[in-house]
Amino acid sequence: MKRLFAILFLLSGLTGSAAFADSSSSLLPAIPQATGEPHPEGNEYWRRHHMELLKHDRDLTLRDGERDIDASLGQCFTCHAVTDDAGEPVTVESEKHFCRVCHDYAAVQVDCFMCHRSTPSEDDLGQAMTSSTKPDESSIAEYLKRVGNGQ
Repeated sequence: MKRLFAILFLLSGLTGSAAFADSSSSLLPAIPQATGEPHPEGNEYWRRHHMELLKHDRDLTLRDGERDIDASLGQCFTCHAVTDDAGEPVTVESEKHFCRVCHDYAAVQVDCFMCHRSTPSEDDLGQAMTSSTKPDESSIAEYLKRVGNGQ
């Protein structure tokens, strides 16, 4: 009799854990569907390494003046801009924003948008992202002078 109860207990535990597994999948973030072609490296690669790629290309832009790069925020928005009910891109203030969905889930602050826009520009970032000109060094020097003087 004890064996029967032990077997029933084990079976009820297994079915209970299967039901829990189904309900726990709803705890994962609902990632908005991207438009466009999938990443050749795969989504898992980009989920795991997006920050290193963005930092690497940030350094290319800031230090080398290269504007035509692969992992830029502008290029991300080409496929990952989420729109509201009116068809307008949502900003990072919205919980629906592509970046915020996972970052909120992981409790990681998205600080890119303190300086960068969180929506695609009107011209789809065409002019800014395809320009291969070096940055205006006089404006950079002016900025550094202001920051150095605490103004």
